[in-house]
Amino acid sequence: MLQKDNIVLRAPELADVDFLYLLENDNRLWHLSNTLRPFSHFDLEQFILQSEKDIFAAGQARFIIEKVDGKKRKIVGAIDLFAVEAKHRRAGIGIIVVEEERGKGLASTALDILIDYAFTFLNLHQLYCNIEASNEKSLQLFETKGFLSVGKKIDWNMHNGAWVDEFLLQLINQEKR
Repeated sequence: MLQKDNIVLRAPELADVDFLYLLENDNRLWHLSNTLRPFSHFDLEQFILQSEKDIFAAGQARFIIEKVDGKKRKIVGAIDLFAVEAKHRRAGIGIIVVEEERGKGLASTALDILIDYAFTFLNLHQLYCNIEASNEKSLQLFETKGFLSVGKKIDWNMHNGAWVDEFLLQLINQEKR
């Protein structure tokens, strides 16, 4: 378990399937992850069961974001490392916080935890993310963590019948250079 302040990142459990089912099947969010179809409970159960594989073998890891208040815990989102490459020591990062918990600094704290884990424990050299140009809050979040915009992909994704641009942001582990 990874923790900072009142935020915990932990491995997904089978008990999280209903939460992940709602999150993954919210088609308003599909454009953020290029999802093309709904996920079944079975799909998500299999994903969780496979998540115990080595992160480098699986190439990905999902963490459940929990907000802790005393002895109470509330699931507020998920944060992922994807396209984890052992040779190049890099990974993509994605995060989603449920709508009613946004704007409270939870994503910022979760990102701090995951960056520290990726650079310190996994010994990664860099993290990157892809963010639609219109997603100003996400751009601001990642930029405040030191991510630099290194490119703009023009007409990269189709969203609501229109082409949208996407930025590529990168964070280099300066301590391991």
